[in-house]
Amino acid sequence: MPSRTATIAAESGLHARPAAMFVQAATKSGLAVTIGRPGEEPVDARSILSVMGLGAKKGETVELTAEGEGADDVLANLCTALETPSA
Repeated sequence: MPSRTATIAAESGLHARPAAMFVQAATKSGLAVTIGRPGEEPVDARSILSVMGLGAKKGETVELTAEGEGADDVLANLCTALETPSA
């Protein structure tokens, strides 16, 4: 299962709008995607409550995994979204 790490760039971290945009992109991918802090249990990236529950702040690193055809491309797009300050 492919995985990637990303550093949260949004000022508010993964809260409210950035979290909603991320969850929407993860859901739209149609793949099983998880997100979590390295060394911690990952959560379903398609669940807004789970993603916001991480409490990931600006500058923190998260690990993403995806399973299915096109997983590498999906992870690349999701990492770009997380690492873009306007997200």
